[in-house]
Amino acid sequence: MSTTARELLTGLSAGFTDLPRADTPADDPLVWPGYLEARAAAAARTGETESVIVGEARIGDVPTVLIAWEFGFLGGSIGQQTGDRVEAAFAHAKERGLPVVSLVATGGSRMQHGMRALSQLQRIARASADARAAGVPQISVLRDPSTGGGWATLGAGSDVVLGLPNAQVGFAGSRVRPATSPAEAYSVEAKLEWGQVDRLVATEELGDVLARWLQLLASPSTEPAPPPAARRDAALPETGWDAVRTARASKRARAPEYLDAYFDWRENVQGDRAGHVDEGVQCGFGWREGRTIAYAAQCGTATRPAGFRTAARLVRLASRLGIPVLTLVDTPGAANDAEAEEGGVGPAIAELFEAIATAAVPVTTLVIGEGGSGGALAFAAAGATWIAPDAYFSVTSPEAAAAILKRPMTDVPAVADQLRLRPQDLVGLGLAAGIVKPE
Repeated sequence: MSTTARELLTGLSAGFTDLPRADTPADDPLVWPGYLEARAAAAARTGETESVIVGEARIGDVPTVLIAWEFGFLGGSIGQQTGDRVEAAFAHAKERGLPVVSLVATGGSRMQHGMRALSQLQRIARASADARAAGVPQISVLRDPSTGGGWATLGAGSDVVLGLPNAQVGFAGSRVRPATSPAEAYSVEAKLEWGQVDRLVATEELGDVLARWLQLLASPSTEPAPPPAARRDAALPETGWDAVRTARASKRARAPEYLDAYFDWRENVQGDRAGHVDEGVQCGFGWREGRTIAYAAQCGTATRPAGFRTAARLVRLASRLGIPVLTLVDTPGAANDAEAEEGGVGPAIAELFEAIATAAVPVTTLVIGEGGSGGALAFAAAGATWIAPDAYFSVTSPEAAAAILKRPMTDVPAVADQLRLRPQDLVGLGLAAGIVKPE
C-alpha cells in the first residue's frame, strides 16, 4: 500500500497544521457526467477534500510551508481548489518569510475541469514566482508519479529538486506518450542523469536531507566567504614554467579536497536544467562555522557548457537568497571541441560572467590549480580573487600562446615566463588579492 500524503507529512515534519482555507464549492464547470460522484468517493476513500494538502510545520529546526499532493484523490489531479490552496500556501510563505517544500505526486490537470484546470498552472507559476522574488527558498520532492503540469511547474521549477527512487517523472503521462518512447526516459533516474534533478533520496532519508537543505537555504548572511587555506605547503615557483608544471602535477590538491576541508558539511546541486551535467564542476551549498556559503568549483578538467550554466544557476540562486559565494578556479580552459560549440559554450560563459558581475552577494574566488583563459576567468570575481602557491592564472596556456604567436614549441617555457602567470606575478599586477597559505 502506497504512503498517503498525511503519512508522509507526519514522517517528515513536526506539528503540521493545515492552513486556513476558504475553498470554493465543489464545482463542475463542464457538467461532466459522474464527476461529483467520483469526487465524493475520492473524499470518502482518502479523508481529504482536495488533491493537495497545504500547511505549516517544522522540518528539523526550520518552520516550513508544505504543499503535499494526495495521489489517491482523483490521481492528484490539479483543479480549481488545488490552485486556490497552492496560491494561498505561497502567499503565507511570502508573508511569514518561510521556505516552501512541495511533495509532488500528480498525474496532471483534471480532465473534468477542462481549460479551467489547465489555467491553474498559470496561477501556480505566478504564486511561485511572486514568492521567489521575495526571497522564499523552494524545494520540490518528486514522488511517483510526477507528471504533467505538476512536474512542469513546482516540480521542475523549484530551486532544489529531489527525487524518490523509481518515480515516474515527465511532462507526458504513461497514457499519452508515444508508444515507441522508452519508459526509462520518463524516470527520475533519467532526469538526474540529464541534469534536471539534483539528487535521489530514499524515503527513509528524506526528512534528514530536507532538514539539511532547509537549514542551508534559509540562512542568509552578508559577510564574504573567506578564501580557503592552501592545501599544500608549496614554495613559490621560480619561473613561469615551474608554476605551470606544479599546477599540472597529479599530487596537487583538487576541488573536492578543498571543499571537504572548508565546510563542516555540504549538499550539491547538479545539472544545467537543460539536459546536461558537467562532472568537472561541483556546485552547491555548504555549512561553515554557523553559516551557509554557496560554492561553484572547477575540478581540473576543461569546463563544458553545462558546467558554466550550472555555476550561473548556483550564483543566481545564492544571490536571490542572500548567501555569499565561493568559487574555485581550476581548468586548462573551456572545452573547445565541436560538441561544446554546438552546445553553446560561448553563451554559457557569457551567462556566468553576467551572473557573477550582477550578484547581489559577495563572491570570493580562489585559484587552486590551472587558470586557463576565459574559461577560468568566468568563475572569478573581479577584485576578490586569491591564488594558491601551486596555481597559475594566464590569458591562455603557454602552449596555446606560443601557437598564437607563431613561435616554436621549444619556446613554451620562455613564453610561460613572459606571460607573468606565477602567483607572485599576479599579486604584483594587481590581479590577485593575495597568496593563501596553509593553516
